[in-house]
Amino acid sequence: MRRRDFIALIGGSAMSWPTKVRAQTSAMPVIGFMNGGSSVEAWRWTAVRQGLRVAGYVTDQNVHVEFRWAEGHYDRLPEMAADLVRRQVNVIAATGALPALAAKAATTVIPIVFETASDPIQLGLVDNLNRPGGNITGVTQLNVEIAPKLVELLHELVPTAHVMALLVNPAASVLAESQSRAIQSAANKFGLELHFLNASSEQDFDAVFADVVRLRAGGLVISADPVFTHGIERLAALALRHAVPAIYVYREFAVAGGLISYGSDHSESYRLAGIYTGRILKGERPADLPVQQATKVELYINLKTAATLNIALPLALSGRADELIE
Repeated sequence: MRRRDFIALIGGSAMSWPTKVRAQTSAMPVIGFMNGGSSVEAWRWTAVRQGLRVAGYVTDQNVHVEFRWAEGHYDRLPEMAADLVRRQVNVIAATGALPALAAKAATTVIPIVFETASDPIQLGLVDNLNRPGGNITGVTQLNVEIAPKLVELLHELVPTAHVMALLVNPAASVLAESQSRAIQSAANKFGLELHFLNASSEQDFDAVFADVVRLRAGGLVISADPVFTHGIERLAALALRHAVPAIYVYREFAVAGGLISYGSDHSESYRLAGIYTGRILKGERPADLPVQQATKVELYINLKTAATLNIALPLALSGRADELIE
């Protein structure tokens, strides 16, 4: 069962925008696609591609794509953005907060469409959601807004736990700080002791769970980050191996054996970014396209994992779930 399925489009008006987009040497327009994660996460591009189709664009038929994947090495992003600018792509689709910031720093001319889980105003991507202005617009998810809910849901499942851990990626400080503040506030509300654990690569995951066990944490909240998404199956397996109730924002976490997932429908936000990219290729100006907010939120619970961890699932919680995975 799927609920809460709507997309809120924040209205807006136009600001000034250069009248010409950089010319291509080829008749086929080129999109520069940037992401901080890995090409293994094919669903990201698949969702953007679906949005492009809505706008009438099909890859390698009437549009070409230059892919740039950082593979979790965020220090590569500025050069990736600079390279796309040198190649004079028609539009940069910068998916993720850090790729978007790198793209914005690289050009004030080439149109940019971002997709981010963070507040684009706080990030400095735009000054106004209704009137983004300049050469940039995009889509924002609700991950920061729903971050406190991750603590609440985990607390609801393990109400006797008084110690929780939060996993963040210190290499993505912009993303980590905003989520950390929201999650710490929620932990304080429930009287929970919250410990911050760091991982910048999958090689750090074993040490993270060793710390969770050492701290006797009754639950683990995993903050949204491309490194964690790339390693989602390993995180789920480690959580199950160490009998740690854990929550993440992606459905794939619960499918892989994690206890629970709660977050925006990320495929939908990427699809919306694809639609905007296509509209800009057709001649619309970023300044005329208000920042959209994807507001479809989904809750998934793995019943088998709950049983393995001896967690009694509250009826009220199971009734709110979009899917109970067996």
